[in-house]
Amino acid sequence: MVIFWIIIFIVSLGALVKGADWLIASAEKIGLALGLSPFIVGVTIVGVGTSFPELISSFVAVFKGVPDVVAANAIGSNIANILLIVGVSAVIGKRLIVTKSLIDLDLPLLAISTVLLLGIVWDKQITLGESILMLVTYGVYLLYTVLHKDAEGSGEIAEFLPSRQERRKNIATRKKEEFTRPKLVAKDFILLVVGVLGLVFGAKYLIDALVNLSTMLNIATGVIAITAVAVGTSLPELLVSAKAAFQKKSEIALGNIFGSNVFNALVVIGLPGLFRILPVDNQTFAIGVPTMALATFLFVISGISRRIHMWEGAFYLSVYVLFIAKLFNWF
Repeated sequence: MVIFWIIIFIVSLGALVKGADWLIASAEKIGLALGLSPFIVGVTIVGVGTSFPELISSFVAVFKGVPDVVAANAIGSNIANILLIVGVSAVIGKRLIVTKSLIDLDLPLLAISTVLLLGIVWDKQITLGESILMLVTYGVYLLYTVLHKDAEGSGEIAEFLPSRQERRKNIATRKKEEFTRPKLVAKDFILLVVGVLGLVFGAKYLIDALVNLSTMLNIATGVIAITAVAVGTSLPELLVSAKAAFQKKSEIALGNIFGSNVFNALVVIGLPGLFRILPVDNQTFAIGVPTMALATFLFVISGISRRIHMWEGAFYLSVYVLFIAKLFNWF
């Protein structure tokens, strides 16, 4: 019976992640076809869509009566994003460059959202008022990002920028793309529907499997959520970032981490928190919360130095291994 629910867990996780991919791809094309700018589509549909698996699984967890999964899922995803994804990317790329735009805008916002989350979970629960505060904060973050991203790259140090000719070519390409609306076909709407169904049913059976495995293996649901669910929902970002690091595209490897972590901290917890008080289980509070704080602190320090070296990536991975070991009492 345990093997059966493990298979259900893996298949559901795959459906959840793939459903998000199809939803993002179709929604992005539909948005562009309706006349939305590529920047707005990128910030909203693509930026938010990468965290859909965490958000939908958290909603399902609340309505199925396991609300402790919500905080564990978001905190676990943020830990995996930094320690696992950035760690692997730094080891593969040997050195990641943190651009000035990430330092000036994204790094402070990541730090602020993490500090806010730490303050909110201090009493081991998330109330309605705190959830509203988190969502308002995310609204401010989104507005600030939209208003200031257009100036991105204007103050970069020369070594981090492409040549002037390349920049002109990139700008021309972007302008051309902005005025060329893609044509919609039936496949786009089919993918949209299939993506939504994949998210909904994938999340439903994922939580069912999580609850059953928790009972059978005598492991807290929060522990499974903060490890297996968090890593599983972060796999697409891991593959994208690892590939980008191998190709020496540091900004792609790192950029998604910032937005994803802010969304997890404020929205993945904030939206489900509108429906009921969300508890933070003991292991998530005692091990997950301090690890997230440490991971974010290390990431901020590495970001300020503008480079994340291979040895730092290896250190990130060793901290992640220690985090997993402490959760399961391996040593």
